[in-house]
Amino acid sequence: MSERTLAQRLAHFAVTTAFEDLPEEVVESVGMRVLDTLGIAIAATDLDTSRAAIAWATEQGGAAKACAVGVEEALPAPLAAFVNGVLAHSLDFDDTHLPSILHPSASVVPAALAAAQQHDADGKALVRGIAIGLEVCVRLGMAGFDPETKNSVFFEHGQHATSICGAMGGAVAAAVIGGAPESQIVDALGITASMASGIIEANRTGGTVKRLHCGWAAHSALSAAGLARHGITGPPTVLEGRFGFFQAWLHEAPRESEIVDGLGSTWAVPGIFFKPYPANHFTHAAIDAGAALRGRGIIAEDIEKLTLGVPAANLRTIGEPIDVKRAPDTGYMAQFSGPYAVVVGLLGGGGLGAALEDYTDELARSDERRALMAKVDVVPDERCDAIFPHQFPAVLTATLSDGTTVVEDVLTTRGGPERPLSFGEVSAKFRANAGAFLPEGDVDVLAAQCRSLPRLNDVGELLSPLTNLH
Repeated sequence: MSERTLAQRLAHFAVTTAFEDLPEEVVESVGMRVLDTLGIAIAATDLDTSRAAIAWATEQGGAAKACAVGVEEALPAPLAAFVNGVLAHSLDFDDTHLPSILHPSASVVPAALAAAQQHDADGKALVRGIAIGLEVCVRLGMAGFDPETKNSVFFEHGQHATSICGAMGGAVAAAVIGGAPESQIVDALGITASMASGIIEANRTGGTVKRLHCGWAAHSALSAAGLARHGITGPPTVLEGRFGFFQAWLHEAPRESEIVDGLGSTWAVPGIFFKPYPANHFTHAAIDAGAALRGRGIIAEDIEKLTLGVPAANLRTIGEPIDVKRAPDTGYMAQFSGPYAVVVGLLGGGGLGAALEDYTDELARSDERRALMAKVDVVPDERCDAIFPHQFPAVLTATLSDGTTVVEDVLTTRGGPERPLSFGEVSAKFRANAGAFLPEGDVDVLAAQCRSLPRLNDVGELLSPLTNLH
């Protein structure tokens, strides 16, 4: 084989990219993503699904190598990665890459944290592994993005791109942290492709299995890297081959340029969108628009009617069926409601403008909020269509009781490159998520450790305080 395959090119990028080659903004971004991911995982420990995942993991046995959030005893590295991945993705609060609509950190960060403990790696090795793993994850996701339809081909086939690409990126991160040579990283990719999975039917008709997806991705990543280390091999043409990753998942040739153009010089990592609010990302601009009305001094009693314009592609997620979206039965359903998002912004929420306490079952059913939601229509908007999916915009039109009309345009998504969150804002989000479970001093220490992650000698120091939460 005279030319390098795509897997070989990714592996070459992985082994030849040293920590010193990482741009400063990539290093800072990785520290913020570790802090963000851990905060979400801590907040998710109270969920029934989290308790189930932890119970299953602790039943498995094996050599204890790594820490998992909310688990007092150490676990085998793949199981620690599984638990942390489940928790990181369970609250719909994890970061998002656009336009691929991937949630990269929820798989890659747990995989890298477990691998770093397994191999006694330091903070520099952890940052390097996460940066490379996130880059691989995003580039594979973009290879499955169709610019003509403005949609992920993975999603059109019912596949969860987050867990599929997250497993591949996580495996590269784990292999890099473990010191694997180039050929072994190719093998890890080849093995992971037979382990990556996830279908998104639960988004449509229910079930809690989606919360497991990033956990299984991180578990697959550690398992594949370990199997490659012990001599299992994979096909070098695993990505572009006749029966490879892209043919199997996308049923078409890969967009090779998305994988290799600028590899090692142009980094996607700093542009991954942080989520300031714990709800479906399509609703975030609606929260901002509602908050902008509140900032004008407009209150609920002033409002006759509200029209929320969004990209047509978002309607089925946050606006249909409208009767259900205007009256969500649970806090979880409220996370996917455009009308509820407008109300959160109008009434004001916690954290950075909306926090987990704003999405309870009681608030979703409150008479005050339902009366306001009943005034909200969700409609397609042409300007939003032109921007989507590079942003998740919204245009909110309020008709007031005195007959006047007020329009708020939110055409960029907070937390992305155009409206980035600072380290202080991500720290505030972490405090809101973790503050009820950790002493204030521990919260401050963990934030400081993530801000200076390359100086950390022992990754276990980061995680051990999170194993016994109160």
